[in-house]
Amino acid sequence: MTSASEALLSTTERSLLHRVARAQSEGRAPSFVGAVARGGGMVWSGSRSCVDGHAPDADTQYRIGSITKVFTAVLVLRLRDEGLLGLDDPLEKHLPGTGVGEATVAQLLGHTAGLAAETPSPWWERTPGSTRPAIPDVLGDAPVLHPAGRSFHYSNPGYTLLGSLVEAVRGMSWEEALRTEVLEPLGLDRTTVGPVAPHASGWAVHPWADVMLPEPSEDLGVMAPAGQLWSTAADLCRFGLFLAEGDDRVLSAATVAEMRVPVGPPAVGDPQMGYGLGLQVAHKEGGTLIGHGGSLPGFVAGIWVDVEEGLVGVALANATSGPATGVVAADLVRIVAEAEPRLPEPWRPLPAAEVDQELLELTGPWYWGTYSYGLRIGAERGVVLEPLKGAGRRARFRALPGGGWVGLDGYYAGETLRVVRRPDGGVSHLDLGSFVFTREPYEPGDAVPGGTDAGGWRGL
Repeated sequence: MTSASEALLSTTERSLLHRVARAQSEGRAPSFVGAVARGGGMVWSGSRSCVDGHAPDADTQYRIGSITKVFTAVLVLRLRDEGLLGLDDPLEKHLPGTGVGEATVAQLLGHTAGLAAETPSPWWERTPGSTRPAIPDVLGDAPVLHPAGRSFHYSNPGYTLLGSLVEAVRGMSWEEALRTEVLEPLGLDRTTVGPVAPHASGWAVHPWADVMLPEPSEDLGVMAPAGQLWSTAADLCRFGLFLAEGDDRVLSAATVAEMRVPVGPPAVGDPQMGYGLGLQVAHKEGGTLIGHGGSLPGFVAGIWVDVEEGLVGVALANATSGPATGVVAADLVRIVAEAEPRLPEPWRPLPAAEVDQELLELTGPWYWGTYSYGLRIGAERGVVLEPLKGAGRRARFRALPGGGWVGLDGYYAGETLRVVRRPDGGVSHLDLGSFVFTREPYEPGDAVPGGTDAGGWRGL
């Protein structure tokens, strides 16, 4: 399926279908659906099935497991943006009596609270939610395994706590909050807490024989915020575009960008994989992907988003194990990015209202010691400071209302850049978090910390 305005080349579509067909065959999946979104909507979808003439499509529901966690994180960030809680708030402040209330909201979102990965027995994904009706049943007697804030340790109970936090602060069920605050505004009509036809059935495929066994589909109860949802490739494409661009009806572009920043150390053994506020962050050759994987008995799912390319890849299958949906979703993004890379926006001059002569005078080369940097103007009176050669720290800065700029990324994120003037009003230097940038390297009379040698520059 393609959108006329964003139709892919037939050769690209063939490559995408080939990747899905390989995944279904090699992964021994009863069915497999893949989809790609770009430019505001889904531009391709394809599927394969073991039943001739009965392939699913992008509107067929699959269970998406832990991709549910991203939806829960969105609800929590909405509460933060409304001023109803802070990311550094301890859980106890809003949800007392859990026994793990010292963990902060941010630690729970980023899996650095030190909580156990799973609930006490029996296996929560394959048993009714009524088996563990309340938080104490989810946490058990020893819920904390690691010091909080020190390491990444994925925790399903942690997201159960976040779902209960949403309910406590909102005064409504997690399901109702999700439906009214996220699903309806984004038009995700086929994302639900229970299956709605047409939907796939979950299967276990025997590891050593080509036979199958139906898997149970349980209501997870209080664990729902960690993995309950069913969705479609089409809905997840729309959700992926939201994670790339934001939507002021749900979360601003600035907040979804905040979700994409890793908040703790990477998982042991995988330095390329980090975790933000509810999102996995994969630093791979050629760029960064954000998204999440998911699995429940009978289903595996993956969604990856390349924000720079504006691409979303989704892969869904109805087998407990075998299909590498996360790998396939990333491959779908890669195939389109390589075959049909995003065209850069045309260069345009700044709007006349944004041209400021005083700001224009600050452009050009600056020196921190002997390191050379260039300063250029960005949109809305922002600036960019980047090394002109060799190693150095590049950063973008946003203009502050009272003057100066604040760093947006890299080493200087959150640091203040300001212009320091001489008594006559001329520019003396730039101050960036106490680092002094001058127009010349170690020019006598400039504001160089520690001064300069009286003999000046010299040869041997």
